[in-house]
Amino acid sequence: MNNKNNSALILDSLFEAFSYVSSANYVYVCDMKTDLSRWNRDAVNYFSLPSEYMTNAGEIWASYIHPDDREEFISDVKKLFSGEKSTHNLQYRVRNRFGQYVVCTCRGVVLKNDKGELDFFCGAMTNHGIENENDVLTGLKNQYGFFLELNNILAEKTPCNLIMLGFTKFLNINNMYGYTIGNRVLQHAARFLQKIADPDDRIYRLDGTRFAIITERQSLEHIHRVYNGVQERMRSYSVNGMRINLSLCGSVMKLSNFNITNKTIYSCLNYSYQISKNQRHGALVEFNNKPDKTDIDQLVKINTIRNSVGDNCKGFYLKYQPIVDASSEKVMGAEALIRWENSRLGEVRPDEFIPVLENDNVFPVLGMWILRQAMQDALEIVKDNPDFIVSVNLAYSQCEQSNFVNDVISLVESLGFPPHNLCLEITERCRLLDMELLSRIAFTLHSYGIRLALDDFGTGFSSLMIVKTIPFDIIKIDRAFIRDICENDKSEQIVKSITDIASAYGAGVCVEGIENEIMRDKVRKYQVKSIQGFFYSKPVIFDEFKSFCKKERGLL
Repeated sequence: MNNKNNSALILDSLFEAFSYVSSANYVYVCDMKTDLSRWNRDAVNYFSLPSEYMTNAGEIWASYIHPDDREEFISDVKKLFSGEKSTHNLQYRVRNRFGQYVVCTCRGVVLKNDKGELDFFCGAMTNHGIENENDVLTGLKNQYGFFLELNNILAEKTPCNLIMLGFTKFLNINNMYGYTIGNRVLQHAARFLQKIADPDDRIYRLDGTRFAIITERQSLEHIHRVYNGVQERMRSYSVNGMRINLSLCGSVMKLSNFNITNKTIYSCLNYSYQISKNQRHGALVEFNNKPDKTDIDQLVKINTIRNSVGDNCKGFYLKYQPIVDASSEKVMGAEALIRWENSRLGEVRPDEFIPVLENDNVFPVLGMWILRQAMQDALEIVKDNPDFIVSVNLAYSQCEQSNFVNDVISLVESLGFPPHNLCLEITERCRLLDMELLSRIAFTLHSYGIRLALDDFGTGFSSLMIVKTIPFDIIKIDRAFIRDICENDKSEQIVKSITDIASAYGAGVCVEGIENEIMRDKVRKYQVKSIQGFFYSKPVIFDEFKSFCKKERGLL
């Protein structure tokens, strides 16, 4: 019994040693006396092997190898176990858990004991069918490795907590100290996270200056305490004798529902991370996955809606809220507003999924669907009303796409839609874009004839600068400024001031949130071009909107 225990200990020790020094995807170690092997857990999951510990692993593995490559593999392994050769170097095709064959290169060496007897066969395998999982700079697993591990967690239904951490304003460090020091900071940060983490925690370097941690043992309360301590430590961090102030932000999520995808998990983590970064001054933000009145987790909702984008935007539809001329109160346009529903979840409010999806790489697909649908619908109105303007909101993730402007112009031309009948609304998050990039986008679209509007003016810290820089046709006053205009004279003065600013830059003003005659009359005293709100109509589906327009024109 003791010999078996000693053999197992040596097997595990060799496995850990090879895992530490190997840069390959998978490591394996076989006790040649007992034929007990230990294999890398990622290999077990990827190829759906029976276990990390296997007896007769060579026979088991041979059954996964492509029939045309199997004989060579079996012959080589026999020579290793007979002592005819001491090294193994083969490339062959192996069937993964999806039933697909991937090319792998397998290298190994036989270790002998002090008596010259065959002792252990140790090696590593590179899977050419997947990307490299290791980050060269920090030595941690990279973002690809993070997604693979999420897949394993979902497949095994392992409850855990997921953490995303990152540094803000890191460009200042690179500019001040140089990229070499910036890289050192990231390396030190990686080692520091490894030091404070539980031995079973998995740490990953994501894109840029962000890291992820997967922990199965640490509670949310403990994570919050540790995060606060790390944040305090990072405010004065020593690298190469220099004190560097690092601003940390982060998000955390409790994962207990596994009927979702790894991309949905990442999207929700990233959403909470952006709140930490842009709204909470770096405080750790927990993703709210509490069930709503339908008893369905938010993660499940987001996952279902996110998957709908890939299914030709199934379940999405548009509603339209009229925009009326402030003087004549005639319909001059409409704002297209996205909605989603299905038979299981019903109609989900846009504020439950838009903020999350706006940070997701699927949103540009949804954004183009919205734009196409809005223009196709508006073409029916433009035939009878050539001055009708349809307004569509843009998201941050759309604007940062390198081909965004070309895609918009190509879509306008393919539909034969008059550019001057389209107005694109720059939303609050778009202002997080580099101002030079946003300015190039705006001027190109504007020169093509597309109108531009600044949505929710006054709610962003950079509103005045953006008005000065970009040629807006319309500035929209957020409803927050006029909600109490009937009782508060200061709100009325704000409307006056904004209309004066807009006039100075040659832009018209649209006031949102008009709910009654008093509010309407208050804002019409100033240089307001258009009005929008429930006083005229709530957002309605397109057929109802068409009827609304026909009724106004006396056609019904």
